[in-house]
Amino acid sequence: MPPTPEAHAVPVTAAEPTAVVLHGHFYQPPREDPWTGRTRPEPTAAPFENWNERITAECYAPLAAAGAFEWLSFDLGPTLARWLEREHPQVHDGFVLGDRASRARLGHGNAVAQPYHHIILPLASRREKETEVRWGLRDFERRFGRPAEGMWLPETAVDTATLEVLAAADIPFTILAPHQVVDPPTGGVGRVRLGGGREISVVVYDGGLSHGVAFGALLEGRDAWFEALRAATGGGGGLVALATDGETFGHHHRGADRRLMRVITRARVSRALRLENFASALARAGELPAVTLREPTSWSCAHGVERWRSDCGCRMAPHLDSQQRWRAPLRAALEQLAAGLDEAYGALAPGRLSEPERAVTALGDVLGQPAGPADFAGDVSVAGSEEEALALLEMVRDRAAMFTSCAWFFDDVAGIEPIQVLGYAAHALDRLAALAPERAASLERAFVEGLGSAPANDPGIGTAAGVYTREFGDGSRVSTGNAGDGVRPTQDSASSG
Repeated sequence: MPPTPEAHAVPVTAAEPTAVVLHGHFYQPPREDPWTGRTRPEPTAAPFENWNERITAECYAPLAAAGAFEWLSFDLGPTLARWLEREHPQVHDGFVLGDRASRARLGHGNAVAQPYHHIILPLASRREKETEVRWGLRDFERRFGRPAEGMWLPETAVDTATLEVLAAADIPFTILAPHQVVDPPTGGVGRVRLGGGREISVVVYDGGLSHGVAFGALLEGRDAWFEALRAATGGGGGLVALATDGETFGHHHRGADRRLMRVITRARVSRALRLENFASALARAGELPAVTLREPTSWSCAHGVERWRSDCGCRMAPHLDSQQRWRAPLRAALEQLAAGLDEAYGALAPGRLSEPERAVTALGDVLGQPAGPADFAGDVSVAGSEEEALALLEMVRDRAAMFTSCAWFFDDVAGIEPIQVLGYAAHALDRLAALAPERAASLERAFVEGLGSAPANDPGIGTAAGVYTREFGDGSRVSTGNAGDGVRPTQDSASSG
């Protein structure tokens, strides 16, 4: 339950109360085995079976039980939301009901959309950007029962081309860090002018406040966080926004969920602060100043977006002697494989799918549902070939998931996150092998060869090719003759990492 509010209220200010938005970015790397759909055991999450279970117990479940999502702005990653909906529906419903309650209070919901997979959009093609945004919007609409009013970009990674895709999809705003614009606007909100007369609003969060919460300084002491918020509001008016990982509240910092609820309670009785969400604040903002984008940039790499394609120096454990020279060849190998899978889809989909391009678009309608592509494979196949349609749709899904950003974020190519994306690659090749085994085998040989240029930090492993071979087989796909079976390679990667 929320902490009991102080008996006294904060003194009245003469100016209009400042709008305050507290935003949590809720996301976890996918953990499901692509062949079985089951989440793999992760011994490092003990005493829980995996990290999703542990973080849910430490963070998501307490926040949902406390009613935090009625007051906390949030984005919920679709792949995490799908897992919560299946494994912890009461926690999933806490997000949905919180959005609904905020809509009743403010006329706009707290929930903000996310692209379906957590990929670095500035490194994606225009088509990939459009597909991920479209899939994310469809999942959001199904989950929250309304169109999205804003979109959180993975790692807040941004460039003009990405904003143009958002604007073309009629997304009103996104959220950025202060260093991602040339001159952060007074009041925290501005607009970026785009080509074709379009523009998009951007909310720039307060870097000092966000850093203070994310790294714990403002979580020390009974009221340090609330007093810092009140000081940041100045004379009233405008918008003060704070953004951090949602997992800050109870997982990264034990007890931070209770600190959050105390801030919420104090703000509710304060006449100096008004808890809102981005959409409600923007609805009253009036004319916004133009801002200039720094691009490409992100909130978690000092070198733009290099963390996801080069050995830029950003890493989780800088005190350890490790290298990330594997990042560039891993991306290059996956991009080469993706091009081959795209070519295969173009060659194999006509005659098997009624409208191949529409099928890719429509995939977003069902990705977040329990049955996934199986929900509508029969609707888009021709000549009753539902199994072949399903193989193609799963290949398309896996091809997109191969670029999940977590694979590059951490320090070693043999970690559980790179293994996850290698698993998507192997599963995509399995799906292709059910239709064109020689094509699949050729693509896999080239893929493994490319992975050989991605050095692991453990000399005993050698390269990413060694990781792939250990986890997913010897580099040769064998068709099972049944696209629906999803046969698992003999190696069991359930305990990898």
